[in-house]
Amino acid sequence: MKKMKVVFVVMFAFMFILSSCAGETQMPADEDGQTEVDKTGTNEDAGGQDTQEMVEITFMNYSSSGANEEVLGQMVESFEAENQNIKVDVRTYGFDDYFQQLATSIAGGTTPDVFELNIENFRAYANKGVIAKIEGVDTTNIHPTTLEAFAIGGDQYGLPTKFSNVVMIYNKDLFDQAGVDYPTNDWTWEEELEAAKKIRALGENYFGVYRPIQTWEFYKTVVQNGGSMMNAEQTEFTINSPENVEALEMMIDRINEYNVTPNADQMGGMGDWDLFKSGRLGMLVTGIWAFSDFTENADFAWDIVVEPGIKEKATHFFSDAIVVSESTEKKEAAIKFATFISGSPEAAAIRLEANWDLPVALTDEVSDAYLAITPPENKQAVIDSLDYLVMAPSLENFNAIADTLNDYLEQAVMGILTPQEALDQAQEEISGQY
Repeated sequence: MKKMKVVFVVMFAFMFILSSCAGETQMPADEDGQTEVDKTGTNEDAGGQDTQEMVEITFMNYSSSGANEEVLGQMVESFEAENQNIKVDVRTYGFDDYFQQLATSIAGGTTPDVFELNIENFRAYANKGVIAKIEGVDTTNIHPTTLEAFAIGGDQYGLPTKFSNVVMIYNKDLFDQAGVDYPTNDWTWEEELEAAKKIRALGENYFGVYRPIQTWEFYKTVVQNGGSMMNAEQTEFTINSPENVEALEMMIDRINEYNVTPNADQMGGMGDWDLFKSGRLGMLVTGIWAFSDFTENADFAWDIVVEPGIKEKATHFFSDAIVVSESTEKKEAAIKFATFISGSPEAAAIRLEANWDLPVALTDEVSDAYLAITPPENKQAVIDSLDYLVMAPSLENFNAIADTLNDYLEQAVMGILTPQEALDQAQEEISGQY
């Protein structure tokens, strides 16, 4: 993520001085209290020609920080070239600092006109009434699941900009050594386990499969087994349902019964990506953002498939969106910018070329260009996985819930509690507090 200089332009003071010198008069308002400039963004000069007012909007973001600031800069330049009366003041913060900076701006009455939110924090800001409803924009190019993630009650409150999902990445060399056929998109956990056992048999330091046991993996896995963390209306938790208990038992058995997944001691402080890159792990369920790292640092043949399901398929969905401040006085320009970054072919092409996650504007042209970027060879599995996206419960305090559930999942993995006991206690505590 590359560095961009942040430019602050004091526009309104200049415009005020200029208008005073020119003796500009206030335009009459219509019955709705809007002037013609408010409605159209234009004014007529003495010669009867339209002259557009210059507008500057502020855009606060985190996702470009560190490696993609120049990429975002290209998108902004492209937008400004098409909208020459709008200038965008980009303010970029690292993720660790971003939400504190945003909260400070909102509290101080200087909320940016447009800002970025991830799916985990979107609902909290919507509930506070600080983001505006977005209406009258063309969203036909945008992947429908991403739109749904940032809608409330059928109304759009955020426009997604990029998203990513999870696939199963596998070491082809280890499959060859174990004499196992490569995975297919139709695999279930049963086929996965049988292959993992054979890879584990290659030696003491070889392991078959890795997926973490924590809330962000659990909520998706239980859906694969026909369960869920909450009922469809999101009014009650269903953490300890029979389907969920069974799914957790399967996850833990991978470690404790079959040991095709390494335990904490066997990991020896190594991360799952590092274990895979070492050539000692057969299958890894992880995000598509690993592709560039593995392309550069894995010295063996690897590929991907849609991750296996249990009773059905389900996989993660992660996304970020641009939202518009409810308090902005430049809503028209702000929405126009959000629409461009979200769904325009120009922004999608720039994002695609930079390999900066997956554009939400998945037109045929964008999809074809994405599939052409290899490895992995089976890039189609990324697109196929979009049919199985599931989201965590959309709750303002879900991060706190995730922390509580993680504690109980860890106790189940360590054998302190059985899976049934762990989920029973999690259900009781979380239902009582949230």
